[in-house]
Amino acid sequence: MSPDSMWSIGELAERAGVTVKTVRFYSDRGLLPEGVRSTGGHRRYGPEALDRLHLIRSLRTLDLPVPEVGRVLDEEDTLEDVVARQLRQVGSRLAALRWQEAALRLLRDCPPEERAERLRLIGAVSVPPSTAALARFWRRWLPPRLPARLVSSIVEHAVPQLPEGPTPAQVLAFTRLHAFVTAPCPGPDNGRPAAHRPDGGRPAVLYDGLTEAYALASPLLRAERPPHGGEALDCFVSAYARSRGARDTPAFRRALSGVLAADPRIDHYWKLTGEIIGPSEPTPGTIHDWLCAALDDQLARQAG
Repeated sequence: MSPDSMWSIGELAERAGVTVKTVRFYSDRGLLPEGVRSTGGHRRYGPEALDRLHLIRSLRTLDLPVPEVGRVLDEEDTLEDVVARQLRQVGSRLAALRWQEAALRLLRDCPPEERAERLRLIGAVSVPPSTAALARFWRRWLPPRLPARLVSSIVEHAVPQLPEGPTPAQVLAFTRLHAFVTAPCPGPDNGRPAAHRPDGGRPAVLYDGLTEAYALASPLLRAERPPHGGEALDCFVSAYARSRGARDTPAFRRALSGVLAADPRIDHYWKLTGEIIGPSEPTPGTIHDWLCAALDDQLARQAG
């Protein structure tokens, strides 16, 4: 095709429905290669440039950055990969906007005397919020030398998943939870339970057994069954007995009830977690309390 039969930059812009400035912008960045120059040195474009310009505009309509568009055009990246990355970025922005909306409603609707404190809590959390601080808290709180697969399982179940569209109450609960896990923990043991101390038996055996017991008890809580004896309770007690190298006897159960009653557990953590995930899904903390209540009920029945 001769230079005279090709389009000028203005003609290409008119056919594509864009401005000359737009065509020049993409040309200067190598996204829209020109054909040949006219005898006067002006840019000239062939019909294939129109198709390429339409494709560029379609990709830019999806808010793809210019470098991403270039990689698609040059086949350095597949369109599927670029779209997947863009979807992740859009999802992150939407999560941030939903969080900000709920946080603003929380500030708008709270009593004026509480506004400064709530603003402080909100300001301490990233947007969109991250649960990394909660995971770090649990990794510090758990006893040392637990198997990595056990630590990962515990953290996965202990750290709540944040709702996609949080309510103001959920925002408040999460910011309070974040403040709780990032605050210094008083006491020499950082609030760890007795089972984590050197004389507390074998924590790995304990947590393996507790994971199984919680899985057995979880459906009972969902069904709103009252605390009672059975397989879940037996598994719960057995976990403590095996971790201490003891036998599950009535005397052991009575002693265990006393230890658990006095054992410092992070009830505040589980309370706030429950406010985040809602009442329909039991937390490990509520399951633990249910099993402790089941043990106490069993002992009371035997004593009566």
